[in-house]
Amino acid sequence: MDENTLNGVEHATNWIVNNQSVIIEYGLHLLGALLILIIGNWFSKALSRLIGKTLEKNKLDLAASKFLQSLIRYAVLTAIILMALNTVGIQTASFIALLASAGLAIGLALQGTLSQFASGVVIIATRPYKIGDTVIVGGKNGTVIDMDILYTTLKTPDNVKIIVPNGSINGKDITNYSAFDTRRLEIIIGVGYESKISEVKEVIHSVIKSDERALLDPEPLVEVNELNASSIDMVVRVWSNRADLASLKFSLLENIKVKLDEKGISIPYPQLDIHMINSN
Repeated sequence: MDENTLNGVEHATNWIVNNQSVIIEYGLHLLGALLILIIGNWFSKALSRLIGKTLEKNKLDLAASKFLQSLIRYAVLTAIILMALNTVGIQTASFIALLASAGLAIGLALQGTLSQFASGVVIIATRPYKIGDTVIVGGKNGTVIDMDILYTTLKTPDNVKIIVPNGSINGKDITNYSAFDTRRLEIIIGVGYESKISEVKEVIHSVIKSDERALLDPEPLVEVNELNASSIDMVVRVWSNRADLASLKFSLLENIKVKLDEKGISIPYPQLDIHMINSN
């Protein structure tokens, strides 16, 4: 080995010996950064899979699910890379400021879309309704046929499709008619003042008991609700399974009218008595 090579080796050896503590320190920092990247990458993938399974259970649109998974994963990876850079002593403050500025600019440009996106995330997380439920959301009434991260799609009883932005739903009242298996039906029946209330009650109760769609527990209620100008208004409250509610209402109204007619009990129409006063 020639003299120049020996001098180079000696110089390198001396430098290593003199800077041993610095080399060890930076070596540990590099090792720590590498571990952060490895563990962080594993964590981001695991979190993405977990979110994907959760969204799949909630029947979220596949494209929206993939987008949300990717967004969360890359956000986590960005934070992990910044942590790794900071571990080896690289200042990340300016980079974070740049990211914040870019995020602010993008946020302002996509303010409406981001608001819809955030509302969709809240709706999916809280699950105030699901596909198949009959609801009132954003002032619109219908059955939910689709849900994604930006919109809720309804079908009205007359077969009209309504697409409601999630931003107009979140933070406002939501009425879910399908939340429970049973519903209470309430109808008002007006009878003449000459009618016997006990007989009217008996007729209505017999009609209710003859219809198997009417539940007897809770017990049906038939009571005087109001004394109107032309009629005694009876309130009828009866419980049924949710799917039977509409058909039960139509059936009860028809059969109560038929039975009242058979008993000679009138259902009066509004009338006004006029008394003539002779001026003489």
